[in-house]
Amino acid sequence: MTHKPADPRRLARLALLTAVALTIFLVEAQLPVLPIPGAKLGLANIVTVYAVFVLGPGDALSILLVRVFLGAVFSGQMSTFFYSLSGGFLCWVVLCVLRRFFSQKQIWLLSPVSAVFHNLGQLLAAAALLQSWAVFAWLPYLLIAGIAAGLFTGLAAQFLLERLEKIQK
Repeated sequence: MTHKPADPRRLARLALLTAVALTIFLVEAQLPVLPIPGAKLGLANIVTVYAVFVLGPGDALSILLVRVFLGAVFSGQMSTFFYSLSGGFLCWVVLCVLRRFFSQKQIWLLSPVSAVFHNLGQLLAAAALLQSWAVFAWLPYLLIAGIAAGLFTGLAAQFLLERLEKIQK
């Protein structure tokens, strides 16, 4: 079996996008907490959405996993790891499935759907950690927050993608 050397450009892009996502995550963690537990803009997901469509599912998952792990380490809250991992992974799965049916021009439509699944993943993690299904009482509020935040991050990812395409040309 032959070993193929890693592409330095690809690794640099992955490292840069991971650093951007981690920075956004840590800055957003400093913002005031919304009145709905678990609700936030999820701005780091802009990078995940972008990466799924531009780099592909594998590289996007790599960025997501490293960002989630380092975000938990740097924030000092290991519970963040479980919530972010479960939400982020479910969001990633949904994006990977939906990207087969939608074009890059429709990212803004897919992001709210994936944001809802991100919230669902976090509720599943909370139910498992707290051993109670009572956390699902927050589902209606998180659905509304997820759709709104997902629309915002989807539009941001769409704008980012279009701008980067213009720069590359």
